[in-house]
Amino acid sequence: MHITQETDYAIRIVYCLANADGRKDARSISEEMGVTLRFSLKILHKLVQNGIVKSYKGSKGGYELARPACEINMKQVIEAIEGTFALAKCVLQPGYDCAWKTPGLCTFRMEFARIGQYVNEELEKVTFDKL
Repeated sequence: MHITQETDYAIRIVYCLANADGRKDARSISEEMGVTLRFSLKILHKLVQNGIVKSYKGSKGGYELARPACEINMKQVIEAIEGTFALAKCVLQPGYDCAWKTPGLCTFRMEFARIGQYVNEELEKVTFDKL
């Protein structure tokens, strides 16, 4: 189990912006993080849509965090790229029709939910001012 490369890059991009002195243009972010410009722009677009990053147009344009680094956590960035985190589909979807029809197997669902909640709580603790 792992996060996608897109999410890994998103975390690095937010980290880059958290440590910047003001706005940064996409090309600079791309070069510093070792991500292609095209992929950086795609990720930045998702981060802007989710209120993590602000975008400015024009000659003095660029990107910066939408709020202080201490208010942005790793869970928010992961969910901006991948959606809500859960260990299994059944945890996210009420009324999920499980392929397992054997009684007692919803114990797995309860454990997946418990572990997923723990992971989410830990991800919320990691803010970009601490990295």
